[in-house]
Amino acid sequence: QVQLVESGGGLVQAGGSLRLTCAASGRTFSNYAMGWFRQAPGKEREGIVCIGSSDGSTRYTDSVKGRFTISRDNAKNTVYLQMNGLTPEDTAVYYCATDRGFGSTCGLDLYEYEYWGQGTQATVYS
Repeated sequence: QVQLVESGGGLVQAGGSLRLTCAASGRTFSNYAMGWFRQAPGKEREGIVCIGSSDGSTRYTDSVKGRFTISRDNAKNTVYLQMNGLTPEDTAVYYCATDRGFGSTCGLDLYEYEYWGQGTQATVYS
């Protein structure tokens, strides 16, 4: 059974940082691309960053480029999201997900992902 567990969310002042962690179990982690998504109140869930399986290639949505960094540690079955320069617009529930394993690169479309964590709340106040 595949399980993804996010942690690291919290309350932070604008300009601050958070580091989210996603611990995965139940499959060979290194074979799958991983993505981080977020859903703000009243908005649809959106893909913000992903990292490929074998080559570690990454993709970022424009709104987080230069501020967020994704990384993975395959030995620990863990993916991280370092978030710097946070703004109130970053307030959302953040989810990690693992894709369907069709390729080594990654995308930001929800349909590409098969398993999801329960989410962790990040709230940024001004």
